[in-house]
Amino acid sequence: MASMLPPEIEASARHLVEMLRGEAIKYVAVGGLPDIRLEAAVFVVVTDPANGLPGYEGVWRNALNERVGRILFNSDGSYYAEYDLCVRHPGKPRWFIEAIAAWGRDGVVKAEARLLPFV
Repeated sequence: MASMLPPEIEASARHLVEMLRGEAIKYVAVGGLPDIRLEAAVFVVVTDPANGLPGYEGVWRNALNERVGRILFNSDGSYYAEYDLCVRHPGKPRWFIEAIAAWGRDGVVKAEARLLPFV
């Protein structure tokens, strides 16, 4: 539930989710786009192992209760998210897109597809 996030983290979370969606739509038709919404993630408070301070982790699950993505906010202000796509790369026939990843800090976010070769 995104409502458990502090307001400043929720704003960053919404931006991060939009970056994931924006990157995913480059590879998947709108009708086939997975349900990458902040409200669909279930959040828990986690302890940052580097300094013992609290952070937040959200997990997305599919209808079979399998984890298909996660979003993490560290106590140092950095964040990371990934969402599984598992689709063929539209421009590289020998590759498929395992997932979309996004990361950043202080409002600066980058995103990219994580590719794997067909074997």
